[in-house]
Amino acid sequence: MVMGADQDSAGKESAMKKLGWLVAVCVLLVGVGYGVAQTAHPRPVTHRTKLKQATVIQGYPCDKGYTWFYADGKLESCAVSKEFMFGEAKLPVGSILALEWTGAPKYAMMEHNSEVAGVKCSGGNWLLGPSEGAVTVLYPSGKLELCYLAGDQVVQGVPCRHEESILGVAYGIAIKHPNDPDIEFYESGKLKSCTLAKDFGGKRRGEHFQQGQ
Repeated sequence: MVMGADQDSAGKESAMKKLGWLVAVCVLLVGVGYGVAQTAHPRPVTHRTKLKQATVIQGYPCDKGYTWFYADGKLESCAVSKEFMFGEAKLPVGSILALEWTGAPKYAMMEHNSEVAGVKCSGGNWLLGPSEGAVTVLYPSGKLELCYLAGDQVVQGVPCRHEESILGVAYGIAIKHPNDPDIEFYESGKLKSCTLAKDFGGKRRGEHFQQGQ
């Protein structure tokens, strides 16, 4: 009986090690992909400042902690100290907003799942918070451009599927990059594309759906 218990324990330990390696590989691949994207589209020079208290900066309610600025002093990104409308996105407290160097909206990383322009988009995760969660990208006008769905949803009559990552299945972590979104919109607000959650319009479940403006 003791030998059987030891073998069972060893099996569990081996399984945990394999899962650990899988997580490490996934994080590495995401990091490499993000690094390549950053190299292809380098960010302007920025610097960070640690705020000692919540401060309104250029109209944005930034919470205490690290806040990033462009070289000319314009705000680049910060976590919000209160619920705030950022374009079409109603950001929960603790969400991160990012601006273009022109001052136009760029993207948000929401503290938790939240509705944006009638679509429920994914926010941060229980382990890493909004800084490592799904990205919701906005057009400079503030209109929703793309996001990751918080579950399957019917959007403008189209059944769109939420794509789960490997880490999401294992730990509920949504590490995703804006180059591979669940759903995209034209600036007019019309649905551009998504992966189908069920058969629709002559296409099968799981296929890519796209339509013109």
